[in-house]
Amino acid sequence: MSQIMLPQPQPSQTYWQSLRDPHYAPTALRVALVIGTLLFTINHGVALWQGQMTRQRWFSAALTYVVPYCVSIHGQHSRSSRPRP
Repeated sequence: MSQIMLPQPQPSQTYWQSLRDPHYAPTALRVALVIGTLLFTINHGVALWQGQMTRQRWFSAALTYVVPYCVSIHGQHSRSSRPRP
């Protein structure tokens, strides 16, 4: 079975460039989906269930997914930016 090889991230890229790097994105999206859903349920589940989601809550809910994505990218970027012994 062959695997699809994604291009390796460029060692000189910045964190901001890493946010859209196809090498980092699949892992970051999985982290955002799992952790974001868990946090969404904890922080907004009752309000959603009771129909009390306001515009501010929806904005906060979106950040609940964006933050784990960015943290995952940061970890991957930091790991790949370190010089290897």
